[in-house]
Amino acid sequence: MYLSVFDIFKIGIGPSSSHTMGPMVAAARFLDLLRASPFHAHGLRASLHGSLAFTGVGHATDRAVILGLDGVIPQTYDAEAAETALARIRREGRVAPEGLGPLVFDPARDLVFDYDRALPGHANGMILSATDAQGDVILAETYYSIGGGFVRSAAELDSGDADDEAGAPVPYPFHNAAEMLDMAARSGRSIAQMKRANELTLRSPRVLDDGLAAIWAAMTGCIDRGLATGGTLPGGLNIRRRAHAIHQTLLAERGLNLTPPHTINDWMSVYAMAVNEENAAGGQVVTAPTNGAAGVVPATIRYWLDHVPGAQPSKVGDFLLTAAAIGGIIKRNASISGAECGCQAEVGSAAAMAAAGLAAVMGGSPAHVENAAEIALEHHLGMTCDPVKGLVQVPCIERNGLGAIKAVSAASLALRGTGEHFMPLDNCIEAMRQTGRDMSDKYKETALGGLAVNVPNC
Repeated sequence: MYLSVFDIFKIGIGPSSSHTMGPMVAAARFLDLLRASPFHAHGLRASLHGSLAFTGVGHATDRAVILGLDGVIPQTYDAEAAETALARIRREGRVAPEGLGPLVFDPARDLVFDYDRALPGHANGMILSATDAQGDVILAETYYSIGGGFVRSAAELDSGDADDEAGAPVPYPFHNAAEMLDMAARSGRSIAQMKRANELTLRSPRVLDDGLAAIWAAMTGCIDRGLATGGTLPGGLNIRRRAHAIHQTLLAERGLNLTPPHTINDWMSVYAMAVNEENAAGGQVVTAPTNGAAGVVPATIRYWLDHVPGAQPSKVGDFLLTAAAIGGIIKRNASISGAECGCQAEVGSAAAMAAAGLAAVMGGSPAHVENAAEIALEHHLGMTCDPVKGLVQVPCIERNGLGAIKAVSAASLALRGTGEHFMPLDNCIEAMRQTGRDMSDKYKETALGGLAVNVPNC
């Protein structure tokens, strides 16, 4: 298996990579299947299961499926055009995907939240069907949104066909951290250099560098939009966006040469919160490795560039490549899905990736990088995913700020040492997998336990 940096970091839309982007991608895949089918479809149906049902409304899953069946994809999503399309579909009871003509699809009738029947492959399951004029099903497919915008059909999941680039020959095919460190030692290359060599088997240096630059441009642009925008987040909790006001206060303190205690933590938090407020509002974000954890990596990079003397913007690509290497190992050997392993798999994975990237660009050896990732992940173990009202707002937005702070602390601790440490990253990842397996479903993105059921009575 080989996971590209562009698999880990994907430009998409909020509020959730698994509940918004994934279902939209699944709908696009089903339309392609229908286009290749000899059957003539008259209508479409969709049913959402497991976590997609329980927290689908709060995560805009219904909206994503409706738009996806109309032909909208995350990469070219336009908010204004999407609102126009949604109004048309709800008014006419039809979708109009390219090459298939108008198809009957009344969201109120044909999109079902099935709270009773979980599908066997993954907590985020959905069934898409096409019907003839009599309403009989002529084509159906089960899809699973497995986190980070990754989607697999039931057959792909059963066969272990894990990734679009599975089997691609690369010079450094490490599957875990131990192999990564061994290959780094034998080759004399950094983790970023090995990851770059792997990427260059798939694309040219220019395409790779342009792609990395585009990822960072989208990340930092998201921070800037979040810092500039106030108001209230959608969804019904009436959560006020705080990043703008906090940022204005920080700028004022800087202008007056004031340095209140722990101000640097506030800067890290505000960068991360800006991203996740944009995500909660349905804006453009980059999976890192998911939307719910999208603020940690960008905040850590922005902290490094803006607050660490000697930071070099030319090394952002190395940061991203190193972070993607760690994210790929975690995804392969455990999970990056909150619905599968709780928030330890999302913000915990993001903190490990960010800590690794920061350690690398600050001169750490591969051993320092592995140690930094392990420290960050270790201290997120057991973290539940219990979003209030199923929205990616409470506790998700603040949690990204704390994830960035932990990432920076982990990198700093690792760089203070030699890279030698007691608990290997691979063992920590396995502990995360086991913890997620044993965790009650109430705490895995269903909004049925934890903070989601302990809310103010006012």
